[in-house]
Amino acid sequence: MAKKKSRIWKIIILIFSTSIIVMLIVMLYQWISEKRTTFIEYREFGIKIPVNYSIHGIDVSKYQDVINWQQVKDMRVADVHISFAFVKATEGLGNEDVMFGRNWKKIKAAGLVRGAYHYFLPTKSGKAQAENFINSVTLLPGDLPPVLDIEQAYGVAPEKLRQRAKDWLQTVQAYYGTPPIIYTNVDFYQHYLKEDFDGYLLWAAHYLQPMQPRIYRPWSFWQHNEKGRVSGIYTIVDFDVFNGDSLEFRKLLLN
Repeated sequence: MAKKKSRIWKIIILIFSTSIIVMLIVMLYQWISEKRTTFIEYREFGIKIPVNYSIHGIDVSKYQDVINWQQVKDMRVADVHISFAFVKATEGLGNEDVMFGRNWKKIKAAGLVRGAYHYFLPTKSGKAQAENFINSVTLLPGDLPPVLDIEQAYGVAPEKLRQRAKDWLQTVQAYYGTPPIIYTNVDFYQHYLKEDFDGYLLWAAHYLQPMQPRIYRPWSFWQHNEKGRVSGIYTIVDFDVFNGDSLEFRKLLLN
């Protein structure tokens, strides 16, 4: 009986010791990964920027006021420069961002890749909101796909929110002939959208993460900071990266 109890205790100790070792190995791996993929702080940009992405961009709206897009294009610090810009086009049923027309023309004139987004109101018809976007935005070869910015529920039931978002996505895709990108924050996606929207490219907002947004699914763009500084813009601005190389980026553009 004593020998049997001794064997049981040895097994328990072995299992416990093995668990501790495995946990330490996992922690060491995570630590090494974070050291290998980290941020570098650029004083000129005013923020830390993830190092292992080569294509950087920003996103703007009327809150950035009048922007000198040539200065944005010309700013380069080490190997970091702005290659693309998403700009707010519309919101809800009848609103166009007051700076959209100017931004849309000037971004292209400066030689940056441009993309347009619609701020979605789940309280309104998805199809009608899509028509608002379509009436405002002319996409040309070399532009990024249209973007649905959905980040607030405004008290709408999840099922209704998802259906209205699908109406917007399907209407816009039918018009432009390309699947839109979804922009949202990680928590909203996982709480409201989930598997129903996993087939769309994702632009994920998740700030101050060391390597990438913490989300279960693949993503294409990452808004990693909302307090960046760029020449030609007198306010703080959101910073983004593309999850891929220049060839993958070019394949994403409209043709």
